[in-house]
Amino acid sequence: MGGDVLSGGVVVLLAAVLWLAYLLPTWLRRREFQATERNAVRLQQTLRILAATSELPDEVRVEATAREVAVQQRILRKAEARTRAELQARATEEAARRHEEAMARAEADARAAATPHSAPMTDAPRARARRLRRARAATALLLVVGLVAAVWGLVAALALGGSWLVPAGAVVAAGGAFGNLCRLAGAGRNKPVVVAVETPRVVSELFDHAASVESAPAALATWTPRPLPKPLYQSPGSVAASAMASVDAVTRLRRAAAAAELHRRAAELAEVLSPEVARLTPRPVAEPAASAVPAPLDRYARMGMLEGVEASALDLDAALRRRRAAG
Repeated sequence: MGGDVLSGGVVVLLAAVLWLAYLLPTWLRRREFQATERNAVRLQQTLRILAATSELPDEVRVEATAREVAVQQRILRKAEARTRAELQARATEEAARRHEEAMARAEADARAAATPHSAPMTDAPRARARRLRRARAATALLLVVGLVAAVWGLVAALALGGSWLVPAGAVVAAGGAFGNLCRLAGAGRNKPVVVAVETPRVVSELFDHAASVESAPAALATWTPRPLPKPLYQSPGSVAASAMASVDAVTRLRRAAAAAELHRRAAELAEVLSPEVARLTPRPVAEPAASAVPAPLDRYARMGMLEGVEASALDLDAALRRRRAAG
């Protein structure tokens, strides 16, 4: 008995441990998730309230207003385009309906104008032909009856010795019917010629919109210019080419002379502005011819001068005089 109670207590203890180990953490996580969800909902509500109660900046308001205006203008343009399309379609349908009504009215007028004049011309020959057919049928029937009566009367008179009045009357009737049939045949061949009198038809004039559109002017014939002859100075070996070559040579010579003059003037200016350079290379002064005794040569006189090289054409005295005059 004590062992059963102990084993039951152990089972209850294990169940409690399992509940604490598995069910309790799950319940805690679910509770935390619900608390987090409630906090998020509250935060969203708070942000929405703050956004609704806060004052919007002017830039945001102007931007929103401009966007709404653009959207409204776009919607208005679409509505106007749709309205114009509907009006144009309605006008096109109305024009087509009017055109069809005008065409039907014109056809009815033409048919009504042609019917009164053509009916007598078509009904009269038909009625005459019907009367002629009826007369032919009656005459042919009378002819057949007369022939049958004549044959029967002739047979009766010969065989029975009857009266000859019946065959004679039948022969007379058959002859009259045959003559009438011949006359009707001649009348059928000589049909009267019906001359149809043309009557002017009154047709309502229709306005053609396509004809009212001005036709595009015919394209004018374009003028194709003739190719110009090649200049003579571009043809090698011609007199004009040689003349142009000489002119080019003279131009090049003039440019070379101008360039040389510019170089010369630049050299003169360089000499004037840099006398120190000229002083480093003094030019020997020629002694007068009257002195026959040569002056003793100084060993430093030819310092800086190269043997075998021509002396420069620079005049130092003139350069010094110009500098003194300028200073």
